[in-house]
Amino acid sequence: MGLAELSIYLDSCLAIYLVEENASFVAKLESALAANSDAKFCISPLTEMECLIMLLRQENELLITKFENWFRTVEVLPLESEVFRNAAQLRADFNSLKTPDALHLATALHHNCDEFWTNDNRLNLIAPLLVKNILIT
Repeated sequence: MGLAELSIYLDSCLAIYLVEENASFVAKLESALAANSDAKFCISPLTEMECLIMLLRQENELLITKFENWFRTVEVLPLESEVFRNAAQLRADFNSLKTPDALHLATALHHNCDEFWTNDNRLNLIAPLLVKNILIT
């Protein structure tokens, strides 16, 4: 019997760093992705929204297309009602947690993701067994 596929939820900031090729982070991020090439990388519709807001305002068709192409390479996890309920509980339990972060965490938890990759150290305090800041040197 083989091992189950590792499921990794990517925070919006990482998607932005990757697709926009952020000079400070893209090499380390690409290295981490390559080291886990057999994993299933996941996002949510919220990730798509957060990645596209500024580009839509700027009417940056080139980057919008680049993001849309990248979205097709990852699994987009649905945001069911239960995810919102769990996000509300996370917000109630952790006063400093903002709604988008609560939704991202609740989505990863609801879909049984093995890891939640981010560049936000605050999230590690909320779900230390799930959250990993993969950009720390």
